[in-house]
Amino acid sequence: MSSIGSQVRKATVSIDPIVTDYAVGYLNHLSSTTLDAVQSKSLDLPLEIDFITKLLINAGSSPDKVESLAKSILDQLSTQLKENQAKLELTGDTSKRLLDINILQSHNSKENINTTLNMLGVGGGADDIEHAGRKMETRVDLKKLAKAEQKIAKKVAKRNNKFVQYEASKLINQSNEEDYDSFFMKINPLEFGSAAGKSKDIKIDTFDLYVGDGQRILSDAQLTLSFGHRYGLVGQNGIGKSTLLRALSRRELNVPKHVSILHVEQELRGDETKALQSVLDADVWRKQLLSEETKINERLKEMDKLRAEFDENSLEVKKLDNEREDLDNHLIQISEKLADMESDKAEARAASILYGLGFSTEAQQKATNTFSGGWRMRLSLARALFCQPDLLLLDEPSNMLDVPSIAYLAEYLKTYPATVLTVSHDRAFLNEVATDIIYQHNERLDYYRGQDFDSFYTTKEERRKTAQREYENQMAYRKHLQEFIDKYRYNAAKSQEAQSRIKKLEKLPVLEPPEEEKTISFKFPDCEKLSPPIIQLQDVSFGYDPESLLLKDVNLDVQMDSRIALVGANGCGKTTLLKVMMEELRPTKGFVSRNGRLRIGYFTQHHVDSLDLTKSAVDWMSTAYPGKNDEEYRRHLGSFGITGSLGLQRMQLLSGGQKSRVAFAALCLNNPHILVLDEPSNHLDTSGLDALEDSLKNFSGGVLMVSHDISIIDSVCNEIWVSENGTCKKFPGTIYDYRDYILSSADASGVVKKH
Repeated sequence: MSSIGSQVRKATVSIDPIVTDYAVGYLNHLSSTTLDAVQSKSLDLPLEIDFITKLLINAGSSPDKVESLAKSILDQLSTQLKENQAKLELTGDTSKRLLDINILQSHNSKENINTTLNMLGVGGGADDIEHAGRKMETRVDLKKLAKAEQKIAKKVAKRNNKFVQYEASKLINQSNEEDYDSFFMKINPLEFGSAAGKSKDIKIDTFDLYVGDGQRILSDAQLTLSFGHRYGLVGQNGIGKSTLLRALSRRELNVPKHVSILHVEQELRGDETKALQSVLDADVWRKQLLSEETKINERLKEMDKLRAEFDENSLEVKKLDNEREDLDNHLIQISEKLADMESDKAEARAASILYGLGFSTEAQQKATNTFSGGWRMRLSLARALFCQPDLLLLDEPSNMLDVPSIAYLAEYLKTYPATVLTVSHDRAFLNEVATDIIYQHNERLDYYRGQDFDSFYTTKEERRKTAQREYENQMAYRKHLQEFIDKYRYNAAKSQEAQSRIKKLEKLPVLEPPEEEKTISFKFPDCEKLSPPIIQLQDVSFGYDPESLLLKDVNLDVQMDSRIALVGANGCGKTTLLKVMMEELRPTKGFVSRNGRLRIGYFTQHHVDSLDLTKSAVDWMSTAYPGKNDEEYRRHLGSFGITGSLGLQRMQLLSGGQKSRVAFAALCLNNPHILVLDEPSNHLDTSGLDALEDSLKNFSGGVLMVSHDISIIDSVCNEIWVSENGTCKKFPGTIYDYRDYILSSADASGVVKKH
């Protein structure tokens, strides 16, 4: 069978190689179908060969050559089938395979031949292959098909000298609703045998990437990921970073098959499974191996009983012995795999990861459907860390975590033994974790090897300035050459020199002007001064149940010049404290004193989520905060980077960062004296974070911020409040001192303790 590929290619030199590759793959798969399928006549071998024959002839091959080829291959397959049937009668081994009914389909009509040709890009039509009125699974190599279609798209675009939307095969874009286990095994098939010596570096040369609506986000890009490195993928909102991660996670890009992949993209669906068991179940390889080990052991016990019923020299005993030998060998392979993945230590490792991400010992035994969306997102992260794939893909992992959990995650990833690719705008997190930065912009990927985020930011600006100088120098040189050419081209005495300059001009490399950095700015409106006390908490305690207080004996104050960061583990009472300060909750003990003229601007993610996305920002603000004309609303939105037509288009078309800016603009309409901000940095890209930092530092009122972003806290705040152990106190140091305090609380197993 090893010569089938060469036989097919020799007989089909005149046709599209895509069709040839399809035919070779189809015929090679004939060698893996069960004998039972052939014997039960659910698969007709001559009919399958006839389908390939007609397919190749319809694609333009010589009928004589193809028919001769078909006869030769049918003879080979028939011979092999007879040999395997003979082995079956002797050994009783039903695992012997020749043809796979799930892989192949009968195609005998002209319509189905044309459908297949269209699918391969030779014609134009549907991608589905049908058999007897029902859709069957295709076994076309999707990665090869995708690559071929990318080449076609590129050729079309080049021929027309413009971008054309090329509709990729529906086969590639089809969405199958699969459960986690099925998807995991599809993306990461379990292979026995040693992978030693196989490089786990990833190098994908020259690919284009499109989003669903046909918009190209990468052109002629190259992706190189060295095993063991930790890459931060950065770029502006909407540039396509998450799309790139998704393409990698689904192997739509050519990642080596022996490299396992896991993507933390969305929160876990809740059910009755306990949190700890959910993390253990995430390692589908371990789960499958343990299940298979149990089944084999049960079968071995059953065989011992059966063996006693037969004569020692009977054919039945020989069959049982053959089966036992196969099962014993497979059991050894399973044991080796389980030992390699340290299966016996799995539960302790899962519990350690959960504890580090904020799950107490009690919480680990709760059903996953009892957790909120944010906590289920943490469960997804815990499952991925537990699986320890060769390529771990993280999309904004710090958005749902508090400072202690981010500290734990950063420390965990710094010793991660494989490759990490994370999308993040958290600069402190990237400075801690990243060994390299990949900058996605202008449909390409730029590499900053051996650099954390701060180094990247500095180097990027230096590169931009250098490119700007080179561009300006070349433009000046081009202008100088062109002026000489225009002046002396038709001058007999100078024409030779003019021709020389024309050649020089033609040989100059074409430089593109450097990409302009999009900058935005925020401006919180100035407010009048108030006399103290602005907000003062004296011996404040609060609890929904007097026997179980959430806050106890809190003594803090906020002034007009305050820059305060409120930090602590999720669930320790930070939001409750904010509500008590704003008099949404009344303390069970103590007093909250506030200036009677005080106006507070309160920002939470809830305010972003509550925007009416069917309206424009201007229309929504005029309804929610009436009293101004449209021009005044547009001018106010413009002070938060929502400029031009952005304020007039439906908000469902805005990015997450742009929606956050609309919410910031809304909270400032009453000219607040104090800004109370709950996770204000979520969804903002680098330029948005820079704008937020500058505006908060220049704000004339006070700032109280709950945030996990260490960089923005360090830049803006000069006072740290720590919520822990049922109270809230000032911390004697910076946010980095607090981070060190958190890490110093780690126990011997490396788990960050929750205070």
